[in-house]
Amino acid sequence: MRTDHRKPVKAVRQLRRIRSFYTGGFLLWAASAAWTGWDSPGGRQMWASLLLLALFAALLLTASVLLRRIEAAPSRPSHGAAPRTPAAGTATALAPK
Repeated sequence: MRTDHRKPVKAVRQLRRIRSFYTGGFLLWAASAAWTGWDSPGGRQMWASLLLLALFAALLLTASVLLRRIEAAPSRPSHGAAPRTPAAGTATALAPK
């Protein structure tokens, strides 16, 4: 007997993996923005670091929101699957005689 998964396991695994990647990118660009802001405030490198920091923050936020929505979504059959329980009266009609 197969178990019925409540969440799309592959999507959850992928989103968790990419979320950790975006967190690393966010931390890297936060450190870079702080370093370049300290070294040359208002310079082009600082603004590029801040732009990439904002990009990774947006990607991290999007991945986190999608992951939370998937985890909170109610269970439903995928690909138009038939219900697991037979309709009333069909079990006896299909039984061997």
